[in-house]
Amino acid sequence: MTDGPRLPGVETEDEEERIVCHVDADCFYASCERLREPELRGEPVVVGMGYEPGDTVGAVATASYEAREFGVESAQAISSALERLPRRATLDEAAADYDPELTPEETGYYRSVDMDYYESIAEEVREILHDCSDTVREVSIDEAYLDVTDRTAWEVADGFGRHIRDRIRREVGVTVSVGVAPTMSAAKIASDFDKPNGLTVVEPGEIRAFLAPLEVDLLHGVGPVTARELREMGLETAGDVAATDPEPLVERFGERGQELYDRARGNDDRRVEPKGEPKSFSRESAFPAPVEEPEPKYEQIEALATAVADRAQREGALYRTIGVKAVLPPYDVNTRERSLSGPVDDPDLVDRIARDLFTEFESDPVRKLGVRIANLEFAAADQASLDSWDRSEIDQRADGNDATDDTDEPASVTDHADDDERESMTRARRDRADGQLSLCDFS
Repeated sequence: MTDGPRLPGVETEDEEERIVCHVDADCFYASCERLREPELRGEPVVVGMGYEPGDTVGAVATASYEAREFGVESAQAISSALERLPRRATLDEAAADYDPELTPEETGYYRSVDMDYYESIAEEVREILHDCSDTVREVSIDEAYLDVTDRTAWEVADGFGRHIRDRIRREVGVTVSVGVAPTMSAAKIASDFDKPNGLTVVEPGEIRAFLAPLEVDLLHGVGPVTARELREMGLETAGDVAATDPEPLVERFGERGQELYDRARGNDDRRVEPKGEPKSFSRESAFPAPVEEPEPKYEQIEALATAVADRAQREGALYRTIGVKAVLPPYDVNTRERSLSGPVDDPDLVDRIARDLFTEFESDPVRKLGVRIANLEFAAADQASLDSWDRSEIDQRADGNDATDDTDEPASVTDHADDDERESMTRARRDRADGQLSLCDFS
């Protein structure tokens, strides 16, 4: 790299010097259920989409690793899953299909999808990811890419990946696997390489050797149909694809054929780009043990309010909604929020409303607190504060418009990517190492 003048728009950074992390939660829905019910840890857990307790209809959204040992897989019908892993009956849920001759070790727990709850946990993970990187691309509720080139160096990239993984486990309570590589596609494959709770680092110059022995269906964007067609062409591994003539691939798959060839050789010049402006900012913090005294809780509220308001100012964001979260033992998530009559930039107002919203929980034992601002508007040239809105009007709205998260639009399970990425996600998420089913798999 030279130190002289550079032409505008010309990239001088060596692509292989980029450091990309792919963070992928392990059996995310099941992990969330275990947060809420700690007694489920170590037990087979199946989370069903369109499933109600005691029913036999619906589809498996995700299955814990313990449940997979019985042959339960994502996208499987609940009825089929029950044949492999019968439901464990409890005192308050006597399942009609329960066989008293079965031992507990031959049965598992079934739970219904609770997207509001999962989204609240995912938001905690996102906050950590955005704290670890200035450039985050959220692909779905349980995975994201981070460009951490400016935050670390290849000599210590394994330590940085371990920091992300361990911080999420320590602060949120769910496990993730992390892949670190110079390209997005290699990082994605690396995160699936050693699940669960894994960390795989592919350094510059090692991508092709890392990919070569992998089965073709492990290549990024290759699903069961494409994998079968590649094998029909005599291509069993990524190394086979990398060594072949690309023309037959292009003839069979069109432009995707060239992409498969390039990815198998480790070539991927895509950059990690955010998928658009965020809809909210939030900060959360857990206490070492549940706290009952009001004073330390209000001190934490003040610190969190200051943090989210500061981030809004740094990113030129105005906000119309202010909210708090109080998590009571064991994992009872409570949220409250208020909407304002117009977008503002007012840190004092964030603190005041957050404190007021929290008053109903001030005497409860609290294990975690959060402050959130939402309904963001990014208009740096048109900043607003209470000086540009009638204070009495805002106070009136703030004091009289108390709402819960039920007033929000429901968050989608998958924040869809580009068309090619969406296609590969829909096709591959049924067969990915994590095995979690996304709503995009249903039509």
